[in-house]
Amino acid sequence: MPSYDTIAKLGLVNPETLSEALAHILHAAIEAGEIDLPADAVPEAPRVERPKSRDHGDWATNIAMQLGKRAGMNPRQFAEVLAPKLQAFDGIANVEIAGPGFINITLDAAAAGDLARIIVEAGEEFGRNDQAAGDVINLEFVSANPTGPLHIGHTRWAALGDAISRLLRASGAQVTNEYYINDYGAQLETFASSVWARMHGNDVPEGGYPGKYVHEIAETILAEDPSIKDKTYEEALTQLRTRAYELQLADIQETLDDFAVHFDVWFSESALHEGGAVEDALQRLKAQGHTFEDDGAFWLRTTDFGDDKDRVLIKADNKPTYFAGDAAYYLSKKDRGFAQKIYLLGADHHGYVNRLRALAACAGDDMDENIEILIGQLISVDGARLSKRAGNIIELKDLIEWLGVDALRYSLARYPNDSPMEIDPDLLRAQTNDNPVFYVQYAHARSRSAARTADAQGVLRETETFDAAALDHPTEEELLAKLAQFPAIVGNAAKHRQPHRVARHLESIAAAYHAWYAAARIVPAPHHDGTKPVPQTVNYSRRWLNDATTQVLANGLGLLGVSAPEKM
Repeated sequence: MPSYDTIAKLGLVNPETLSEALAHILHAAIEAGEIDLPADAVPEAPRVERPKSRDHGDWATNIAMQLGKRAGMNPRQFAEVLAPKLQAFDGIANVEIAGPGFINITLDAAAAGDLARIIVEAGEEFGRNDQAAGDVINLEFVSANPTGPLHIGHTRWAALGDAISRLLRASGAQVTNEYYINDYGAQLETFASSVWARMHGNDVPEGGYPGKYVHEIAETILAEDPSIKDKTYEEALTQLRTRAYELQLADIQETLDDFAVHFDVWFSESALHEGGAVEDALQRLKAQGHTFEDDGAFWLRTTDFGDDKDRVLIKADNKPTYFAGDAAYYLSKKDRGFAQKIYLLGADHHGYVNRLRALAACAGDDMDENIEILIGQLISVDGARLSKRAGNIIELKDLIEWLGVDALRYSLARYPNDSPMEIDPDLLRAQTNDNPVFYVQYAHARSRSAARTADAQGVLRETETFDAAALDHPTEEELLAKLAQFPAIVGNAAKHRQPHRVARHLESIAAAYHAWYAAARIVPAPHHDGTKPVPQTVNYSRRWLNDATTQVLANGLGLLGVSAPEKM
């Protein structure tokens, strides 16, 4: 998250910056000899939270009760060291010690209200931070075989992977989204034979691909080159493999475009084998000292690094295993300068976690620093029908058409990747507050409608009419507090690879906005005689708060790949 110093310069005071301030004060007090504690006793982020009663201030911390005894002091005495130092920070109106040692913090109303101006002036940059600055990351996700359409099993990682990428970039990281095309091996020949069978009106071979999409590909290839039907299968095989692969990959790319998911690199597995990268990887792993030969096969001793068994790289028939391709691919990422490699794998890939981590260690990397593997649990959609094109799956294209990109992406983003989930289509299509994506998008659309009404009534957003101290209604304090937390929420969501933190926070902002909208008027009410009232300072100031909320909701939805509608 942004450092306290960075945010303090902006005048942004929130629980995260207060926590940073407390950590700074504690370390300074230890160095000055005012507190007898080892430096490592200070929490990285001392806890700051809302007091049970707002009469006790805006925020509170029990850090004195946590550390007082260890420092040989009673908690109140410990708190008395911290309170005046905390009081000295800009934006804090009052610091009181309560009970056995609670520190209650009241913010300066003008400093809190000034956040509205800060957000509006920051615009799309508000929420961006530098906690991942300097990180160079390769993020691989989806990576479906180019032998069929994307389906429900790929949908979750498409939404989450893209959202994680957006969050990391918003936190200062340099991220490359990469799709690994599994275009090497027997599956492409099976795909070609399935297309060939459909081209001649036959059933697909055993183990082939039966979907209607195969028939569509066969018709396209035949229309492009009618003479292919007159060739033998052996004569047509190369053309079939190449063109069927191209057409299916184009279908995958088009579907991802429709789902607002972008990849910077489409990496071919075949290129690894054809370019000698697999052979080179084997020699490099051998040089690291973790390979051996047994029963005519060439092995990688992954058990040295926690894998449950060693892995074959080259079989006794001298053919490389799939894992040999994984090794070459990992080294390719390393050679391309990616210090961090994040793999997003499906629920059926749990067994890959230890072997890929061990592979990284065998390649000379730190398996706790240079590689990260996330597993996505299965999702289901109540009432979804199997695809007519694919035959035995629920296609992503059909889900997009049925539920819409926004509803799908938001609903998938609001749950942790490691929790199974079921999507309720009736809920996602409902225009009610029970539908989370509608609830958040409606708050944005409502704020835009309020701005249009304010424009029509002359309540414009002008610097000279803004008074931060005027934003002192309880609902305004709550809304401002939620908005202030947004940058830290983004930073933590990126750090923990958890877009659901942003989604859930947007819902809390929407709730605070709806409550404020019901309690506080932006445009003054007409007089009883129907004459138009003159807007007051509070009205102009509320216009700033309204537009600040618009901006944060739009920024947050954008990080999830979800639109922020002007009207609903």
